[in-house]
Amino acid sequence: MSNNWPDRAAGARWLDWAQVDVFADAPYQGNMLAIFPDATGLTSEQMQAIARETNLSETTFVFPRDTATEQKDGVRVRIFTTEEELPFAGHPTLGTASWLRLQRHELAHAEEIVLRLNVGPVRVQFPQNPAAASDGRVVAEMLQPTPAFLGGVDRNAVALALGLSQAQLHPRLQPEIVSTGLPILIVPLASYGALAAMQPDFPREKALLAATPAKFLYCIAPDENEWRARLPLYGGEDPATGSAAGCAISYLVAHEAARPGEPVTILQGEFVHRPSRILVQASRDGNKVHDVRVRGCTIPVATGRFLRP
Repeated sequence: MSNNWPDRAAGARWLDWAQVDVFADAPYQGNMLAIFPDATGLTSEQMQAIARETNLSETTFVFPRDTATEQKDGVRVRIFTTEEELPFAGHPTLGTASWLRLQRHELAHAEEIVLRLNVGPVRVQFPQNPAAASDGRVVAEMLQPTPAFLGGVDRNAVALALGLSQAQLHPRLQPEIVSTGLPILIVPLASYGALAAMQPDFPREKALLAATPAKFLYCIAPDENEWRARLPLYGGEDPATGSAAGCAISYLVAHEAARPGEPVTILQGEFVHRPSRILVQASRDGNKVHDVRVRGCTIPVATGRFLRP
């Protein structure tokens, strides 16, 4: 084996990197997130290559600016999956803001951090005081954009895409596209058993989504006093999806399946061995749903360096 691994002294260009678990009750649960705290100078193509290398659901890239600009406009962050850049995503937003609060001395006691994403500014608040426990975990809550309801989708097409019968879809609640920054097709199922029985037909799913504004499909099912969820993702499955959870609570409150202003727990990730806990709530005035909040815990698990592309 060669010992010619490049180091700083040899002039190699390195990028600091960290990994956190988001919506986790303990390390190695929740959804993994890679964070690059200083992406200055990286192109979109280079960031996409790095995101493919991390091979996680999402990777975030922070572009530091002077303190006055960040206080006025927010911390600039871009989000990439292994396939594409996203304008908004939940667990990268929550996880990146939580990591910044832990790592940046000027943000150590911040009650709120604003991230400037491609979708615009998103506020992340820190209700826990002190926010960081002894192992560095942070509880944070993001305020998502006001939801837009973008119409229904044919039940039969949805059932076929999921490998389910129409009888396994919820008898009252109909599939509908909702966006709180990223359009998601919310699919209520009849039971936890139907959720467990899902066998997504990914070509059908891709064709279904291509005919709609929705980016992904989020299946939810009632289970006693909680909701369970699954999100098929690029032929696999996402362990925890904060953007979709915000759309789900907006949908449930709009259709009177959840009470306005009351917290609801969504459990996700058990089918990929990454149990995740997402706490959500939304308010409603008349027909308008607003104040969509998504809360969870972020736990740092790794740090290191990547070679700059």
